[in-house]
Amino acid sequence: MERTETTEKKLTTPSTEVPEKPVRRRFTAQYKLRILAQADGCTEMGQVGELLRREGLYSSLLSTWRKQRDEGVLAGLTPKRRGRKAKPKNPLAEKMARLKRENERLKTKLRQAELVIDVQKKVSEMLDIPLKHPDDEGTN
Repeated sequence: MERTETTEKKLTTPSTEVPEKPVRRRFTAQYKLRILAQADGCTEMGQVGELLRREGLYSSLLSTWRKQRDEGVLAGLTPKRRGRKAKPKNPLAEKMARLKRENERLKTKLRQAELVIDVQKKVSEMLDIPLKHPDDEGTN
């Protein structure tokens, strides 16, 4: 009977494996306000420490959250994005991209037209058909 108890204990122990990349925790404003209300409601010695251990928080987080709450910065209670700030978009960038696409399309069309004209010239030379030039039309 003792064997089954020890095997049950082995199954319920949490994994001690460390994750490859740590995951940053993010706290919502409602969660922060709820924890601050619970911490402010603690009257006996050791209750705040118990709350912090139960929630897995540090006392410095409480200090930061209290400061943010007292300043009235609700936006400060939401998690801030880390990393570089996004560059402001150039208002002309979209127009420039559209014009570049149009330019490429027109270049492709021009290449096709030049190819057709070259083929027409070669066919007329092979069949000895004289081509009319725009300059020759007025001199009849």
